[in-house]
Amino acid sequence: MKKLYIKYMVSLRCKLVVKEELNKLGLHCAVLNLGVVEILEDITESQCEQLKTNLMKSGLELMSDKKSILIEKIKNVVIEMIHYSNELPKENYSCYISEKLGYDYTYLANIFSEVKGITIQQFIINHKIEKIKEFLLYDELTLSEISFKMHYSSVAHLSNQFKKNTGLCPSYYKQMKNSRSKTLESI
Repeated sequence: MKKLYIKYMVSLRCKLVVKEELNKLGLHCAVLNLGVVEILEDITESQCEQLKTNLMKSGLELMSDKKSILIEKIKNVVIEMIHYSNELPKENYSCYISEKLGYDYTYLANIFSEVKGITIQQFIINHKIEKIKEFLLYDELTLSEISFKMHYSSVAHLSNQFKKNTGLCPSYYKQMKNSRSKTLESI
């Protein structure tokens, strides 16, 4: 089996695009996860170039640089942890990421900061804020429930971090969503 690493592959839709492009080239995947696909066959250079071109058209990128691959792995672990698992890990995020990838966290953090210009912690916070926005938009949970689900020590901590990142408090963000939908309904 051959592993291919794909940049920007962060959703189920991306996985479908990758699978479709592989099928077009007569390649079959054994494993298809965010950011990585294992194919059963050996891939020729022309197939590799064609795949690279086709993925680019969909905003995806086939990677070969080891540092870039590691950065994508870190990003995918964080995205999967926050957006696609039912519950955030109970252990420290640094331990979780380190365990998942099999590298020392300090090493991962240094490479990530060097390449991305932000810390892994800030990347996690950014994604947690996006998930909170999603919860607020769908209006299914109270702020206390969101705070608990996203592992904040309190609603105040969540609110402060949300405001620091968005410039808005969560209740105002939710209110803006409600006023936007009322405006659309009146058109």
